Amino acid sequence: MHVTSLSLNNYRNYEYLNLDFSRNINILYGDNAQGKTNILEAIYVASTTKSHRMARDKELIRFGCDEAHIRLNVSKHDINSKIDMHLRKGKSKVVSIDGVSIKRSSELFGLINIIFFSPEDLSIIKNGPSERRRFMDMEMCQLSRIYYSDLSEYNKVLQQRNNLLKDINYNNSLLDTLDVWDMQLIKFGSRIIRERRNFVAMLNEIIIDIHRDITGNKEDIILSYDSSTDEERFEKDLIDKRNTDLKSGMTNVGPHRDDIGIYINDVDVRTYGSQGQQRTAALSLKLAEIELVKKITEDNPVLLLDDVMSELDSKRRDALLDEIKNIQTIITCTGYDDFIKERITMDKIYRVDKGTVV
Repeated sequence: MHVTSLSLNNYRNYEYLNLDFSRNINILYGDNAQGKTNILEAIYVASTTKSHRMARDKELIRFGCDEAHIRLNVSKHDINSKIDMHLRKGKSKVVSIDGVSIKRSSELFGLINIIFFSPEDLSIIKNGPSERRRFMDMEMCQLSRIYYSDLSEYNKVLQQRNNLLKDINYNNSLLDTLDVWDMQLIKFGSRIIRERRNFVAMLNEIIIDIHRDITGNKEDIILSYDSSTDEERFEKDLIDKRNTDLKSGMTNVGPHRDDIGIYINDVDVRTYGSQGQQRTAALSLKLAEIELVKKITEDNPVLLLDDVMSELDSKRRDALLDEIKNIQTIITCTGYDDFIKERITMDKIYRVDKGTVV
């Protein structure tokens, strides 16, 4: 699978932009704050309907404008598809595939699989559990429409339940309605727990060898799925925590509180790992994600690298460059002469300057 072209109209700092991409290595270079990341973001938004920066739709629209367009052409197994996304201030986005409007975001999934790697991902290890849950969800939603649906429904039910917990403090007669939301939470939450556990288990099988290669066989990495409950205990744990939930006004057990445990030589790298170990673990996690997508989809994902090369030392950079040789990669950087020219063939090079791409 690969992205063939991208067109933008009033997106971020771009009034108009049309780009064609090579199936291999594409370089976007220029000074900071010129719009390089915006191009990668637009590709990701068109593929998933969400920004990796968690921006709201109105923030994606060019300043002073009321709407923006993203048009993305993709190819998978020599079948071409066109994604057209219309962003509007104060209104829902409109998305079409090959000219036919879609009703659900999940209909996009399967057309193309995008892996985004930015400097922020290097701190995924030391940041809080929400970052690692987001890592799981961003990839799993692309791989499974069912998972995306379950996660969306779970989040809706969770919000409704939390609102109800607060309301009960003012109106105790509402307590009887809590069971209805509990059953829905258990239904969707149990599925999410099961799928996340399988996802982490598959990552585990892949990441061990990757991490050993990067560290010269000096370190072993193990992942664990750290859940606040499991499918069998979820209902009981939710009942047991009800008084706590009512006092706090929030749901204290469920997959929204899950985490990924990351251990190097049996030491929790999230808490006790050095900065170098944490960065290596984050890189290993991303490389394992690439290999897992290949295994599940039997195709290569599209890799978006946002100025991440400058954050890696030579050994970690080499490990990443070895991985991208055979997959479409779109790289942003401030300059490429000192390290990329010697390692990979650059098929297309664009200079980005103040919203202009040449």
